[in-house]
Amino acid sequence: MTVRVNGKVVTPGGVIWQGCVEVRGDRISAVAEYPSVRDGHWIVPGFVDIHSHGGGGHTFTTGDADQARAAAAFHLRHGTTSLLASLVSSPLELMRSATAAFAPLVRDGVLGGIHFEGPYLSAARCGAQNPEFLRDPSADELTELIKIGDGAVRMVTLAPERAGALEAVELLTRHGVVAAVGHTDGTYDQTRAAVAAGATVGTHLFNGMRPVHHRDPGPVVALLGAPNVICELVADGVHLHEGTLTFATSTAGPERCALVTDAMAAAGMPDGEYELGGQAVTVSDGVARLSRDGAIAGSTLTMDAALRRTVAAGVSVPDAVRMASTTPALAVGLGDEVGTLQTGLRADLVVLDDDLEIVRVMRAGAWVE
Repeated sequence: MTVRVNGKVVTPGGVIWQGCVEVRGDRISAVAEYPSVRDGHWIVPGFVDIHSHGGGGHTFTTGDADQARAAAAFHLRHGTTSLLASLVSSPLELMRSATAAFAPLVRDGVLGGIHFEGPYLSAARCGAQNPEFLRDPSADELTELIKIGDGAVRMVTLAPERAGALEAVELLTRHGVVAAVGHTDGTYDQTRAAVAAGATVGTHLFNGMRPVHHRDPGPVVALLGAPNVICELVADGVHLHEGTLTFATSTAGPERCALVTDAMAAAGMPDGEYELGGQAVTVSDGVARLSRDGAIAGSTLTMDAALRRTVAAGVSVPDAVRMASTTPALAVGLGDEVGTLQTGLRADLVVLDDDLEIVRVMRAGAWVE
C-alpha cells in the first residue's frame, strides 16, 4: 500500500511548495510536485541527533537497555527518528557493559549507534564530565570497545592535546568510527593535527573548549576553518547566544553545522534534582547545571525545539532542517539510510505546522503514536 503525505516538502534541493512524499513499506518511493496540494504543513526528514544523553526521565549514561529504549522513544515523539546514545566519562567496566547492552539496540534500529563523550578529555575543560574518570586515550580500550560493539560504536570525543590522542584518532578512523574533538584546552595547531589525523566532528562547538582569542585562535577557529569537519551546535539559548549560533552557521554553512540536543534525562521533565555520570544535577527553569559548581550539565532540549530556536535566530527553514537532519546523518555515516527525503531512503519524516510544532512523526513508514 502507498501512503501519500502532502505539504511543503523540504528536500536537499530546496522546498517543493506544493508537493508530496510517497511511502511504500518502510521506504520513500517518490518525492514530487503535487499541484492539487492544499495542506500547508511542512514535511521534513526525521531529525538525527548525534549527541544525546537521555530524555523523558531516562538516561543512556548507565548503560541500561530499558532506559535507552525509553529515552529513544521520548525523543522519537519529538521528531528524532535516529539518535546516538551518548555516554559520559566512565570507568572502562561501564563502557564495556554499556557497549554490550546497546549493541543489540543498534542492530534492531532503536539506536543509530553509540557515542563515547570521553573519558579522554581535558581536565581544564571537562565541564560536567566527572574528573575522577578522565584519562589519556588507550588503544587497547578503544580496540576492545570497537570489538564488543561490532559496528555499534559510531563516535568517540577526545581532547587532541592528551597523550596518545592522535594515535587514537588514527585508530578510530581505520575502524570506521568517527573521531570528534571536544572538551579540549588544546591549541589551534593541536586541533589542526587531530583533523589531519582524521577527526571530522567538533563536539558542541564553543562549549567545553578554550575560547577564541585573536592571538590564540584555539580549537573553535581550527574546527570552523576545516572544510571536512562538521560542528555540533546546541541551540537551546543557554549553550550558545543566538548571535554565536548564526555566526557559526554563516561561517561553516548548514552543510557543516549539525544541531544536537546534548539532552540529559531531565529533557521533557519538571525542574528538580537529577544525576549525570554519577554527579548531582539541578534543573531550574529548564536549565541543567551541576549542583556542586553550576557548570552546564547537558540540556533539556529536544530536536524540534532546537529547530524552532534556530529558525527564530534567523536561519531559513530549509537550512535549519539540513542542520537537524541531513548534516548530522552524514557526520556519522548514516546518510545513505536517513537524513533526507529522497527516493529509496528509509521513510522517516516529520510533519510540522506553520509554527514548526510537531503534528505527526513517521519512522520507517509507520506513524508514531
